[in-house]
Amino acid sequence: MALTLHEWTAALYLAAGLMAWLALALRAPRLERASVAVLGAGALLHVAAFALLHRLEPTPPLTDLAAAVSFMACVGTLFFLVLVRWLRLAALAVLVAPLAFVSVFAAALALPRAAPSTFGGTGSWPHLHVLLSSAGLALLGVSGLAGLLFLAEHRRLKAKRPIAPGFPLPSLEALDRVNRVALAAGFPLLTLGVVTGMLWVGAESGRPWSGTQHETWSMLAWGVYAVLAAARFGASQGARQAAAWAVGGFAFLCFAVIGVGILA
Repeated sequence: MALTLHEWTAALYLAAGLMAWLALALRAPRLERASVAVLGAGALLHVAAFALLHRLEPTPPLTDLAAAVSFMACVGTLFFLVLVRWLRLAALAVLVAPLAFVSVFAAALALPRAAPSTFGGTGSWPHLHVLLSSAGLALLGVSGLAGLLFLAEHRRLKAKRPIAPGFPLPSLEALDRVNRVALAAGFPLLTLGVVTGMLWVGAESGRPWSGTQHETWSMLAWGVYAVLAAARFGASQGARQAAAWAVGGFAFLCFAVIGVGILA
């Protein structure tokens, strides 16, 4: 049932993305709103699919990469839908829906091959670590996406180029607000993910730090975001600088969490 729901979720995300692109091509606001509604339906189905993962046989641990990716896509999509209600961001469904589709589709393919959990002796720390870290990554990814779009729109305005006919971006103020809110919510979740990761390591080895590459690079990434958050909320950093930092910070975070493991 969980795999079937993941497949239907991916189908709804794909439909939402196609509808959003068609709405932009035809300049049809009603179709744009409909794409957001379909995306919302997919998110609700995604929550149900994730909640039923424990019924798979063998049950994939939440520490499995496919489950973590699915959870990241779920949190990111829900966060985007909340922002749509607050700001005029419906046009960004053309980016969010395809990203969510790719993530859930990949998870649906990988989940049947997930190995059973091997963390029976450490309680709930591994799962808490993955859930909190994945949620933090999802929100910081939204911050990075908003920063990237902010830089693109800022460059267009500075060059006095006309708005692209098929892809009108939200205002700089709206994108900066998304960046700020996503950072304010994502950094504490990332921090909790780091703390629970240390508790996980401590439960297994008796000490909270083992000095692995993953731990070292993750702490470096957390330090980068600590500086970013301090500059944004404590030093009155400019919106353009904050956008550039959000893009660079998320790129470094992805390398620290995923890239280092691939290259190792």
